Amino acid sequence: MSALDGLYQEVILDHSKRPIGKGELEPTESALTASHHEFNPSCGDEIDLSIAVDPETGRISQLAWEGQGCSISMASASILSQLVRDDELTIADARERIAAFREMIQARGEAEPDEEVLGDAVALQGVSKFVMRVKCAMLGWVALEADLTQVEAQRS
Repeated sequence: MSALDGLYQEVILDHSKRPIGKGELEPTESALTASHHEFNPSCGDEIDLSIAVDPETGRISQLAWEGQGCSISMASASILSQLVRDDELTIADARERIAAFREMIQARGEAEPDEEVLGDAVALQGVSKFVMRVKCAMLGWVALEADLTQVEAQRS
């Protein structure tokens, strides 16, 4: 195992042991909210992911999730939460990150991810070599995508 692989493994383990964003949304009056449940029937992983979005700016003000599953799915949700929070993503920014993550995770290790766009999510690149684990890594990202669609419908 290379030093970089070891570092990536540590990032995944750290996020699965000390998840970021796990919990419920804080009540807010003016934000648009959405929630989506995603389930992986092949392994039993599941997640409920909720967001609050400023209706004026389209900025995601909160992201919270609850779930159970393997360390990959839980770490991926935690990494996603950190990315949304730290980068103060808008709906458009989040869709760009989801597309970049999907491209990376479905590339079977053949694509070079953009760390500027994905941050710690590049630690999950190795998962792409294991087809059965791709859905685990995508679970939270797919839930966020569904939440964004709900919020966009509320805004129009």
